[in-house]
Amino acid sequence: MPYSRRKTLGLIGGGTVVAAASGLGLFAATRTPTKALAPWDKAGQYPDPRLRAMSYALLAPNPHNRQPWEAELVGDDSVHIWRDPARDLPVTDPFARQLTIGMGCFLDLMRMAAAEEGYGIEQTLFPDGETGPVAVCRFVAGAAQPDPLFAHVLERRSHKEVFADRPLDTSAVDAITPRVDLLAQGDEAEALRALATEAWLIEAATYDAWKESIDLVRIGKAEINKQPDGIDLGGSMFDLLGKAGLLTREASLDPTTMAAQGAIQGTVDAIASAAGLVVLTSGGNTRADQIVSGARWLQLNLAATGAGLGVRPVSQALQEYPEMAAPYAAIHDAYAPAGGTVQMLGLLGYASATPRTPRWPLETRMRPTSNNA
Repeated sequence: MPYSRRKTLGLIGGGTVVAAASGLGLFAATRTPTKALAPWDKAGQYPDPRLRAMSYALLAPNPHNRQPWEAELVGDDSVHIWRDPARDLPVTDPFARQLTIGMGCFLDLMRMAAAEEGYGIEQTLFPDGETGPVAVCRFVAGAAQPDPLFAHVLERRSHKEVFADRPLDTSAVDAITPRVDLLAQGDEAEALRALATEAWLIEAATYDAWKESIDLVRIGKAEINKQPDGIDLGGSMFDLLGKAGLLTREASLDPTTMAAQGAIQGTVDAIASAAGLVVLTSGGNTRADQIVSGARWLQLNLAATGAGLGVRPVSQALQEYPEMAAPYAAIHDAYAPAGGTVQMLGLLGYASATPRTPRWPLETRMRPTSNNA
């Protein structure tokens, strides 16, 4: 999520909003979007092992929290997983590369959840090409061992604020290094910081790209519960700002407003504060490469959680739209010079706890059940 709540509050609200909120303890206590967070509590609470596995999988990281997955139960042991094109990001992800990476996160978390109960998954990717399911998955009892990374699923978050001013411990580096193609720290990270910052500022200054994000903002409890995806701005302060008309999507479309400037600067500050930056690459850029990159990104997130670290994607420089051509070329020349693809760029560091992110209930992501084997 590209918004720093700290900066946004400071620039939009000021002392007036803080003073107005000072007597609203009861109001604050009721601002949690409980309905939108219920899928976290319901994970694993289904009678069918496929549904149990998918109820964890939907907690996977994914671009702009679009949750692009759909599922269809087939027969007694299979599930077909689809990507919902209605959730595309046509400006910033014109080839659905990032959304396909998100599908890879979903599929690997489903694998991990199934393995907790001993189920292996026989998976066939894109059996009908781009027009069919992303994956056809058959659950096989007694064919898998639990994955230790699964222990961190319910604590995993995508970090949303600045990081603590603290270098990475040796133990944390040891946990992360095997899961990335590059972990840059210190002076080695400066070139990546510059690219990430440049790309973020380009996106903020590109109207269609900025609007794509602003259109996905959900402000306050009611909006988040009604549409538990996109970029959630929850909590008593954002509820208050929204109700007072001081925080609106319309105003935020103008990048020169204090609201937008606070959000923009918040991400600049986050990039500057990260103790490390991580890069994931692939030799090619096929859909299968993207799915594998998603699995790797999920595993990195879970390993980082286990090491007490926060992870935040800052992949604007990897996006394939015209205004991003220069940073895209620069990061590929530097980090995939042999013709590969840089699939993910992220920030890494110690961070305060991040609240859970809203999710659509599993039932809303299911297609009608098929009786075909």
